[in-house]
Amino acid sequence: MYRFLLTRQWVLLTLLALVLMPTMVELGFWQFHRHQHRVAQNELISRNLKADPLPVTDLTSPGHTVSRADYWRAVTATGTFDSEHEVVVRRRTSEDDKIGVHVLTPLDLRDGGTVLVNRGWVPAAPNQTSYPDVPPAPRGEVTVTGRLKADETTGSSGIRDLAGLPDRQVMLINGEQQEHLLSREVLGGYIEQTAPQTAGGLPEQIPDPDDSSIGAHMAYAVQWWLFVAAVPVGWIILVRREKRDREEAAAKGEPAAEDTEQPAPASA
Repeated sequence: MYRFLLTRQWVLLTLLALVLMPTMVELGFWQFHRHQHRVAQNELISRNLKADPLPVTDLTSPGHTVSRADYWRAVTATGTFDSEHEVVVRRRTSEDDKIGVHVLTPLDLRDGGTVLVNRGWVPAAPNQTSYPDVPPAPRGEVTVTGRLKADETTGSSGIRDLAGLPDRQVMLINGEQQEHLLSREVLGGYIEQTAPQTAGGLPEQIPDPDDSSIGAHMAYAVQWWLFVAAVPVGWIILVRREKRDREEAAAKGEPAAEDTEQPAPASA
């Protein structure tokens, strides 16, 4: 009664089911691992934001790559802003998703060395070749508090580093890139300023990263695994329906589908 499972149609259908099941299992684990990564990242963000600030030089140095364990770590830096070498980072959004730029100002440290400080967001200039209106950085010695971030690269950020940009405009926040322009040592990574607050609200300081949302990755993982269970169930339902239809056809004296197939004509 189950000879029909050996027909071409049913063999292909069975093979498709056998391929789909492990694929869906892998997709489920992929989403599950993304969920685990998001949970671990949220824990890291919360821990580092709540930690007492450390001097930035305790966590990074010229040529240093900021480790993932130090991302978003609260740090302080004391020095003098070098407004002459300030640049803006193009195509950045504000908290309410307005397109503008980030203001990147070198801070010459009291004890030597320079660290880049992202002072925040300002609206872009009316045209892409002009330098935007940027409120000046504080004069004299200042102590900046903020979040330590790693240097941006195209690979890590997905942002293409365009060549031929107007003067004092960049696409990425990258200490090594700015070191060539400044002709002095720059600490690896940069500070996302949180204090002191800017006068008049500009530059608009970047808000804390989200450390509460975990997204829908776990729901997607469960969904894929439910699909895995549904495949054999659906296959069994189809087999039983085919068997029933064939039994009904046999009871009426109708030939089964494979019995009606005509043999190929013999060659002359």
